[in-house]
Amino acid sequence: MIEKHFTVTTYVIDEKKALLIFHPKHNRWLPPGGHLEPNETPPECAKREVLEETGLEVELIPQENLWIAEGNATSFERPYFCLLCNVPPHNANPAHQHIDLIYLARPTGKGALHNTYSARWFTFDDLLRLKIDIEIFSDTHQMIQHLLS
Repeated sequence: MIEKHFTVTTYVIDEKKALLIFHPKHNRWLPPGGHLEPNETPPECAKREVLEETGLEVELIPQENLWIAEGNATSFERPYFCLLCNVPPHNANPAHQHIDLIYLARPTGKGALHNTYSARWFTFDDLLRLKIDIEIFSDTHQMIQHLLS
């Protein structure tokens, strides 16, 4: 059976623009994201990865049907949607799958965009100029088109 890892991806949207980073391993524009750390909830991971990769603090856009805040159970932000991604082998890492929890967020106004991963804001027109599966993965392109249209 193929190994599976939980990951989080966060699409940061602000004024009809989407924030992407240029990922050197994939050589493509991607939204911020990464693997969950031990004892970390998916929403915590979403916010941490955006901060680490872009320098911006974000708030997650709620996707809730019901919010519970009781002594024995508390809701946390749920993803906008989920993907099962096939990851090819890379260096010493064998092929595996990512159970990717996709969040939507907006900047809080705290932090400053840094260029650790060449973070950049893309408009809908900017997105249309990117070459699919060469500069951006088709699922990323499709998602941003959906969010910005």
